[in-house]
Amino acid sequence: MFKTLKRIIDWCGDFKGKLYLGFVFSFFSHWFAAMPVMAASYAVGKMIDSEMNGTEFDRQLIPLSLGVLILFVFLRFLFDYIRARLQETISYELVARDRLAVGDALKRVSLGYFQNVNTGTILSSITTGLNTLENMGIRMTDVFIGGYLNFACVLIFLLFIKPVIALIAVAAAAVSFIFLTLVSKYSTRNAPVEAQANKDLTMAVIEYARGLPVVKSFGQSGASTAAINKAIADSKRIHLKIEWGFIPSNCGHHLALRCGTVALGLASSIMGISGELPVSYMLSFIFFSFIIFISLEPISDSSHILGVIDDAFDQLDMLKKTDNMIDRDGKDITPDHFDIEFSHVDFGYDTRKVLNDVSFSIPEKTSTAIVGPSGSGKTTICSLLARFYDTDKGTIKVGGHDIKEMTCDSLLKNISMVFQNVYLFNDTVRANILFGNPDASEKDMINAAKKACCHDFIMKLPYGYDTVIGEGGGTLSGGEKQRISIARAMLKNAPIIILDEATASIDPENEHLIQNAISELTRNKTIITIAHRLATIENADQILVVDNGSIIQKGKHSELIQKEGRYKQFITIRQNAEKWSISQN
Repeated sequence: MFKTLKRIIDWCGDFKGKLYLGFVFSFFSHWFAAMPVMAASYAVGKMIDSEMNGTEFDRQLIPLSLGVLILFVFLRFLFDYIRARLQETISYELVARDRLAVGDALKRVSLGYFQNVNTGTILSSITTGLNTLENMGIRMTDVFIGGYLNFACVLIFLLFIKPVIALIAVAAAAVSFIFLTLVSKYSTRNAPVEAQANKDLTMAVIEYARGLPVVKSFGQSGASTAAINKAIADSKRIHLKIEWGFIPSNCGHHLALRCGTVALGLASSIMGISGELPVSYMLSFIFFSFIIFISLEPISDSSHILGVIDDAFDQLDMLKKTDNMIDRDGKDITPDHFDIEFSHVDFGYDTRKVLNDVSFSIPEKTSTAIVGPSGSGKTTICSLLARFYDTDKGTIKVGGHDIKEMTCDSLLKNISMVFQNVYLFNDTVRANILFGNPDASEKDMINAAKKACCHDFIMKLPYGYDTVIGEGGGTLSGGEKQRISIARAMLKNAPIIILDEATASIDPENEHLIQNAISELTRNKTIITIAHRLATIENADQILVVDNGSIIQKGKHSELIQKEGRYKQFITIRQNAEKWSISQN
């Protein structure tokens, strides 16, 4: 419990000053909350004393007491307002900072990280975990610390007037604290279980939503809902189990405080009747017996949530301090030339080896085509160059610099990639194209779109370049998405271009236009193309033939076609495939 409070305070960093100052205002706010009770009980006590002793009651005390009550109520809410202004915004500032930090960390991890950590875990940590910190972190700290500050304010008054009464209050608070400790331990023990249930549910919902098109096409709704139904049932069972375990200690905490209230009221009444306490003090103590523990009652919820917050901190630390950051020691390096060299590179995904002793070089401003059967390692070569993964063995150099010496940003600002499977963001067409170069002018953006043959269809959209294209670009055809991705790459204007089957989804009518656009994109650049089309392969300055993770042939088309081997077989198959025609019978 106290460990988590310390984590929250440490988390505040530069905002600690505002947090501590908020506690000061909270302390005085609680004093001003207690003062009206003291003033009212004093006035009522004087009234009773006058009646009992037959003396005249000073009626000026009524407006004076009323004025004091109004003043203290005003000061209480003023100080509470200032406390809120100081503290309430801290968590929003911190969570925004941490979300950016997590985004930056995830941008710099190996893609292998996402094979070991599923989407549900990441999404749950960023949303549920950080939402807990955002909404509850500072608030629960204030509930806990402010609650005991309020108790301390009243306790100080009781200690000065009647220490015995104060000891009764301390005893009740001590017993309740024992139950609070049990609540905190139970919550800390079960918070990871609850978090895992939330992650499983998040992952099940994501998988269900993503798989709906397949579900509908195969008519297997029963099978598709089994996983999400199980996740929902497990989440309900775990949360109910946690809640039932929380209830006994929570009830013990509240029972201790209620018994303390009864004991305080009873002791005060006995002392007042026996004459040990003046009537005004007796009334004050009786009034205080009903409010002294009010600020301690919500602390049981605070103790419960502190365990959840502690787990949220663990999840946040896991995302921010992952060991999978591949550029942890990287430097911001700008190469002065852009030739590429692979030297004895080995790589595998977990236990499956994909590349074996791969070596080749690509001179600056030349084109290289990579061909080979599916699963041979073509895309993996490009992924290693972009440092989506790190090699298991060997080195990759760009402009003479080992890419492991470079930060991902300094490496990737020199590389534009056009993938076969294009991903567009749920944003406007404009934003998706400008993603390649956010500082580009409107004229440059439109020029890139025209060169990529997508300006005309964009202008036919409801709002032109300001049309929101939906998640993943779902409102566009495959060819349209690919042309936008080419425009995006053109706008980036990087010296190294990687094309992974960049024309695979282009319709035949526009293929020659896109080929011209790609020619424009790749002019005077270092090009790597994963290709199956003969026109692309034949015009390459160098061809790498990859099979079973190794480069088995290397050279120009005119050289390789003369040799018996995998390349000649590949070309023969492609030529036969491209000569097919529709029968006119």
